[in-house]
Amino acid sequence: MPLVLSPTSPDLENPTTKPYFLWWTDATAADFRRALQDSDLERRAYWMGALLREANSRDVWLFVTPAEIRQAWPHVRRHLGRTRAMWAYLLEIDDRAPDLESSV
Repeated sequence: MPLVLSPTSPDLENPTTKPYFLWWTDATAADFRRALQDSDLERRAYWMGALLREANSRDVWLFVTPAEIRQAWPHVRRHLGRTRAMWAYLLEIDDRAPDLESSV
């Protein structure tokens, strides 16, 4: 069984908690979970990117799975800033593909 670290705060599992990594908004954990399920892929990618960029990596797994990140990667990658290479490495994603914006 793989080693799984506990979240940095058990409060992140409380729907009314304001997650520390959403410092610029008043969104609760419940609001954030809804945003990650949004039918609009671009909105979902924005929030997933915020999670990957701002949260402690051990807290990421409370909200998304590696498969979800890989599936949304072409849309998420532009939201990651300096963390993009790290996430591509950790998830074994070939990140040499062009950005969506440059292929339009």
